[in-house]
Amino acid sequence: MTDAAPPPEPFRSVTRAEQIADLRARLRATRWPDAPADAGWTYGIDPGYLRELVAYWADGFDWTAQEEVLNRLPRFRARAGGLGIHFLHARAVDPATAPIPLILCHGWPDSFWRYTKVVALLTDPGAHGGDPADAFDVVVPDMPGYGYSDRPSGPPLDAIAVAELWAELMSTLGYGRFGAAGGDIGSHVSRYLGLNHPDRLVGVHRTDAGIPVYPGDPSDLTPEEREWMRDAAAWGATEGAYAAMHRTKPQTAAVGLNDSPAALAAWIVEKLRAWSDCGGDVERRFTKDEILTDISIYWFTETIGSSIRLYRANAAIPPAQHGRRVEVPSGFTLYPADILRPPRAWLERTANVVRVTEAPRGGHFAAFEEPEHYVEELRAFFRPLRALAG
Repeated sequence: MTDAAPPPEPFRSVTRAEQIADLRARLRATRWPDAPADAGWTYGIDPGYLRELVAYWADGFDWTAQEEVLNRLPRFRARAGGLGIHFLHARAVDPATAPIPLILCHGWPDSFWRYTKVVALLTDPGAHGGDPADAFDVVVPDMPGYGYSDRPSGPPLDAIAVAELWAELMSTLGYGRFGAAGGDIGSHVSRYLGLNHPDRLVGVHRTDAGIPVYPGDPSDLTPEEREWMRDAAAWGATEGAYAAMHRTKPQTAAVGLNDSPAALAAWIVEKLRAWSDCGGDVERRFTKDEILTDISIYWFTETIGSSIRLYRANAAIPPAQHGRRVEVPSGFTLYPADILRPPRAWLERTANVVRVTEAPRGGHFAAFEEPEHYVEELRAFFRPLRALAG
């Protein structure tokens, strides 16, 4: 008989003044590389935009104020799988509505930050133009090695292992049955929750199906699926250098990214721009303060290295795992500017699809880019499944 897990403890992050001073000194001392004239975003990060962002980070951005905003959220730490896990846990304003417990699973390059705009909308729909009966209890954990969760000291965990931690965390919080939603790596984590805990999952909602891996005979795929596979390979050849580095030599990249805040900003901002529905102007979707809050979490927690090592772990997942079909009711909301938009045939092949919608706008970071639309999609998907959560 094992001892019960200790109860979660409230958590606040506090950054020391000397840490902020060190960051500013590093930013001001950045040794800038040369670049072709008028390079723009052609070779990766736009040198001019990065200089502007770094100058603001050094002398205009108020991390202390942003940290205080984050600390107003209901933040906790608990043990799962022997690791300290940081998470948001916001209960529905009116428990009489029989809210569905919902775990939201983030990806890279972000953390619990991805879902900070949707927590209030999900827990108090009546105050945000929704039906009070659509309320959720919301749990948003940082994956191990991300944000304020512990960094694994041994081999990095893969998405399957993270799903097991989340199942344990939900048990610790007293939730037997619950829903899961996610995007990016969080899409994989949500999928494995549905695959390995079908008795506990009410439903699984995802905004993407990940990079396609098919362990069977390619001739069994539909023409649309084969075209999607070709598109994914072409995308990997032109846009996937970051992922190749993460999967193969993450520790090499981690040295520079953990030491230089300008390098860290370049690595992350280029993806925020490329993967969002911003029309080439990243600040159409994210303010400088929002961008730098995301990056500052990585900087002050020193988790860029541990975060990218997860890619190496996921690359080692056996091919047979990718061929399993999620039988739990599954929903997908596909956003037009997301990385790869799977055909309906692939979704049907890999999941028990009960709802698929095409969003009018938004990209890879849907919960942050289009919080109201994303929340309405979650409400609509889970509405007919609420009876299963009792």
